[in-house]
Amino acid sequence: MSDTPVSEMSFEQAMAELERVVGQLDSGDVALDESIRLYQRGAELKKRCSDKLAEAEEKVAAITLDEQGQPAGTQPLDPK
Repeated sequence: MSDTPVSEMSFEQAMAELERVVGQLDSGDVALDESIRLYQRGAELKKRCSDKLAEAEEKVAAITLDEQGQPAGTQPLDPK
């Protein structure tokens, strides 16, 4: 398991570690205390992945298309 704080992980890093955590939990060869710790870490990783996907979706939604369907620019995510 990585020592990198979840809040500093990229989507790809968080997803890879989440897959490792799930694999360890699925193996059934983990003590109860370690299972709880892994489950908590997995929940944090899942949230990080969900947050990063939401950010990406917002960025994609902010792209405007011209009349030919081509990207014409972007709009600010939070116009003020």
